[in-house]
Amino acid sequence: MAAVPPASWGPKTLEPTAGQTVGPFFAFGTEYPKMNQVVFPHSPGAIVLGGTVYQGDGAPIPDSIVEIWQPDSDGKISRNRGAIRRDDHTFTGFGRTFTTDEGHYEFWTCNPGALSAGKAPFFAVIVYARGLPNKLHTRIYLPDDEEALASDPFLSALEPEERATLIATRTPEGYLHHDIRLQGEAETVFLTF
Repeated sequence: MAAVPPASWGPKTLEPTAGQTVGPFFAFGTEYPKMNQVVFPHSPGAIVLGGTVYQGDGAPIPDSIVEIWQPDSDGKISRNRGAIRRDDHTFTGFGRTFTTDEGHYEFWTCNPGALSAGKAPFFAVIVYARGLPNKLHTRIYLPDDEEALASDPFLSALEPEERATLIATRTPEGYLHHDIRLQGEAETVFLTF
C-alpha cells in the first residue's frame, strides 16, 4: 500500500522536465532527399532563402538544423501531403536543411504571401543546434513592403533593433539572405511557445 503524504504538505507540484540537447547525430532519422526544396529549383517564382547560423561568440555553427514553414505566394497554408516525399511539383510549405561546415543554410522556396490583411508575409523558422536544450522558434520577414512591416502587429511591438533581426535582405538575383544569431550582439528575436 502506498504511503499518503500528510495534508500539511500541501498540494503536490511538479517541476517541468528539462529539455534535452539535440545532436550531434542529426542525420539519423531527419534526413531525406530534397528536404530543402519547398519548391522545385528554378521553377517559376522559385527563390533561394539562405544565410548563416551563428553562435554567441560570432562563430558559425556547422551542425545545426533549420526548418521553415510557410504559406504559398497567395498566403494559403498547404494541406498537401508530401513533406517527406518530394514529387517536384507539389508545394507543401515545409523544408528542412542542415548547415554546412561554415554554418550556411539554404532553401529553394517561393515568397510567402501574407496570412491575413495587416500582417507582413514571413517564414516560420525552427532552429536545432548542439547545446540547445530546446528548439528555437523565430520568423524571417520579407523586406519588400515597408508599410506592411510597419503595421504588422508582432513587428510593431518590437524595438527597431529587434525588428531588424527578423527582416531578410533581398539579393540582386531576387533571392533572400538572412543570418540567424543565437546569442550576443544583434541576437535574433526568438518566440516562446
